Amino acid sequence: MLTPRDQLLSGHEEFKRLVQEHSQFSERLDSLTQKRFLTDDEKLEEVRLKKLKLRLKDQMLNIEQQFQRQSA
Repeated sequence: MLTPRDQLLSGHEEFKRLVQEHSQFSERLDSLTQKRFLTDDEKLEEVRLKKLKLRLKDQMLNIEQQFQRQSA
């Protein structure tokens, strides 16, 4: 039995794109957090990436909730 998230990943292009972007931001953020010291630009990028990830997560959650309402 596929979860709603799995169903969206297999058939919803926008959801798939959001998940991919979120993953890319996570990877970049991970590479920044591995550094011992961050430049001022890297600190700004870290804050920006965290905000972008949160926004994408909210968008994915909205799509999942709409999908679950339509499937009910």
